[in-house]
Amino acid sequence: MTADLSRLPAVDRVLKGATAQALVERYGRTLAVEAVRTALADLRTAKAVADEDGVATLAADKLAARMAPSQRPMFNLTGTVLHTNLGRALLAEAAIAAMAEVLGRPSNLEFDVADGRRGERDDHVRTWLRQLTGAEDATVVNNNAAAVVLLLNSLALGKAVPVSRGELIEIGGAFRVPDIMARAGCRLVEVGTTNRTHLRDFEAAIGPETAMLMKVHPSNYAVVGFTHSVPEAELAALAHKHGLPFANDLGSGQLVDLERWGLPHEPTPREALQAGADLVTFSGDKLLGGPQCGIVVGRKDLIQKLNKNPLKRALRLDKGRLAALEATLRLYADPDRLAERLPTLRLLTRPAAEIDAVAHRLLPAMTRALTGQAEVAVEACRSQIGSGALPVDLLPSHCLSIKATGTRSGAAVERLAAAFRALPMPVVGRIEDGCLKLDLRCLEDEAAFIAQLAHLKMPGGA
Repeated sequence: MTADLSRLPAVDRVLKGATAQALVERYGRTLAVEAVRTALADLRTAKAVADEDGVATLAADKLAARMAPSQRPMFNLTGTVLHTNLGRALLAEAAIAAMAEVLGRPSNLEFDVADGRRGERDDHVRTWLRQLTGAEDATVVNNNAAAVVLLLNSLALGKAVPVSRGELIEIGGAFRVPDIMARAGCRLVEVGTTNRTHLRDFEAAIGPETAMLMKVHPSNYAVVGFTHSVPEAELAALAHKHGLPFANDLGSGQLVDLERWGLPHEPTPREALQAGADLVTFSGDKLLGGPQCGIVVGRKDLIQKLNKNPLKRALRLDKGRLAALEATLRLYADPDRLAERLPTLRLLTRPAAEIDAVAHRLLPAMTRALTGQAEVAVEACRSQIGSGALPVDLLPSHCLSIKATGTRSGAAVERLAAAFRALPMPVVGRIEDGCLKLDLRCLEDEAAFIAQLAHLKMPGGA
């Protein structure tokens, strides 16, 4: 029997009800009217009827979905600490507070309070970067790709830059070094082979059009076996012999030696400069543990050339990220408490025994939530650092391994993963060996994780 659509209330009648008035109060009249009209249109399409309150309730659901923030906090249980898709480094409390302090009010971003004149925004971090890297000068832009573009466009526009074939990397999102170099306006000269590049290869590539020599730190992969790469000090000496600058793109970057905390060594900007690099680029939101930014440190005269490039203005940092970066850099002045205060280092150095204890505390609640649907077990696993840092080095960890009852089918495990992603605070793990693995290295709020298990809704046939 077809519904009598003439019984649907008019927009004005719906808006007079208490539910609709609450929508107007919360979201404003324009959005409330639009939502009511959309709800009525949907009812007509579905050939369904509802009274004034029913229409307003449908409108409320639509508005709630529309006005919800598109970015949501999540539980990163993938086992990748610096997960690019999940926002990379978590900011330290000091960095978050520093951002909040300046974002809601005017600040001395480019103002010298002492003499009342215009200031330079990089001054807020320049002194710390010089101190922590040993560089003559420093500048910052919005990410490391931008730092490389600015460097090449400033020093090698229209000229040639030799790079080893083994370093022509591609990282996530089809980001390729050759493409970046082309966009920067310089000409890539490939030298050596994928697995072996010698100093003589660079020597042969240097000509009248050569602007600089460049080294790119491998990301997300490692070449092993019959390999050879030119040591940085030798590349720097060759560049300087020909009157050329030598740039080293470290990619991830770290300001301290991670071996102090039992982690594998990652090259630092200070080491790169000591090896002879004139400019070093690296990221702020990876191993450094700060906000998204790209950092360039090195010779003062070269940094000045970068800062005079009009691109610098297009790529500069806003006041919030500068405040967060400055606060993060300050933490490095106290290395004894760095692992305690910097979330990235705290998570990377978390003992496997501590993670195992978390897993066993969570196991009973997980088992109850999945009774009759899936089997849960604690298993040893390996975490990775992520974001291209130390790609072959894994960290011992523990996970909750969830297997759909009676099957290891791909469809069943995908349904398990979807159910956890549908929680109020989505949980993202990894699928491996027919199971959903929730690596607990990055789980610090156990209470919030357990509390929302009551909302877990398993689809039929999981």
